Amino acid sequence: MAHRIITQVVITGSRVIGRAFAEAYKQASASQKYAAANAKNGNPSQTFASGGLTLDEACKILNVAPPKGGKTDLESVTERFKKLFDLNEPKKGGSFYLQSKILRARERIEMEVRTAEEKAAREAEIKEGWNPKVYKDR
Repeated sequence: MAHRIITQVVITGSRVIGRAFAEAYKQASASQKYAAANAKNGNPSQTFASGGLTLDEACKILNVAPPKGGKTDLESVTERFKKLFDLNEPKKGGSFYLQSKILRARERIEMEVRTAEEKAAREAEIKEGWNPKVYKDR
């Protein structure tokens, strides 16, 4: 009688675990396809670690002005980041959650500025044309 109960528990447990793994696989596959579609459409920011944070939210968290034309004062962003990060030190009674939000906000702003700079550099290179440096042997 006991072996029958144990067998039923094992079979039921394996069904539950199997379904959970199957569902997790489906979700991971859908998420990967969604991220690939976003990257393909020219929106790689959603595939970044701080993808869940919009630029406006990041600017509000650090209390800085949003980048205008892809340019911002990174010194003020870094200064605000350091101040807020230190104020929320868990050893001093702060919050690790808030620290991580502050870090993600800084990363998001820096990523936005970096992306704008790369785009401007590409456009400048296209505008000027490609001029490779040629070195001649003597």
